[in-house]
Amino acid sequence: FSANVAKSKQATSRKKMISKLNISDIKPSSRRYPAIIFDQDREAGDQILNVEGLAASIDGELLFKDVDLNMAKGDKIVLFSKDSRATTAFYEILNSQQKADAGTFDWGITTNQAYLPAENHSFFENDLTLVDWLRQYAKTEEERDEVFIRGFLGKMIFSGEEALKTSRVLSGGEKVRCMLSRMMMERANILMLDEPTNHLDLESITAFNNSLKNFKGSVIFTTHDHEFAQTVGNRVVELTPNGAIDRYMTFDEYLDDEKIQELRTKMYAK
Repeated sequence: FSANVAKSKQATSRKKMISKLNISDIKPSSRRYPAIIFDQDREAGDQILNVEGLAASIDGELLFKDVDLNMAKGDKIVLFSKDSRATTAFYEILNSQQKADAGTFDWGITTNQAYLPAENHSFFENDLTLVDWLRQYAKTEEERDEVFIRGFLGKMIFSGEEALKTSRVLSGGEKVRCMLSRMMMERANILMLDEPTNHLDLESITAFNNSLKNFKGSVIFTTHDHEFAQTVGNRVVELTPNGAIDRYMTFDEYLDDEKIQELRTKMYAK
């Protein structure tokens, strides 16, 4: 009974506070969420990616070996390793930017890939405005039109004069938003993302997270953002110097599994 009295007093107090509020006093939220939407030119078939016996090293130091992976349609793989150089090397091999020490990989003939590298400096070593920078990646005459590009940039929170910034002066977060715009224009059915949340604010991460959850294609991604990994991924692949651990489960399930943790200890043992 006393609890009900307390609740009644609380409700009355709230009503008094609300009655004192003026609409003009209520400030709209200043948060701005970018419109991150990944569409596909075409849906991929059942053959996505097949990796056999892949190995990589840097300056004689082994990063991973004996990696076998058959990626299925709809997989959203959390790719990780204790050594971030391993995951970056894996992406670079899949994008033909680095040669593997051993092994092969084959993309399905109906796939097309878009890649967000962890380091993006080389993309911005020019004095192009954002309009001209994004125009480089347009596929059609419509996409090359300035009105279209400005509209696209506006959705990614580059409005008005911001679209005329030169690429050299962009902040880290602005560069990532540009790279995401580039990826969206590719309309790929496979996304590869190496630390995609670096430099992004909370609003951008939230929009990005929701977009990947809704994406109908397949994704391989690496992130230090635990919630991002847990909410997007449906499969975990860990690269180690002694092979890969591959499980269909959430990231939390993977980290909480005692047998997997024992296996991880063995796989990293020298």
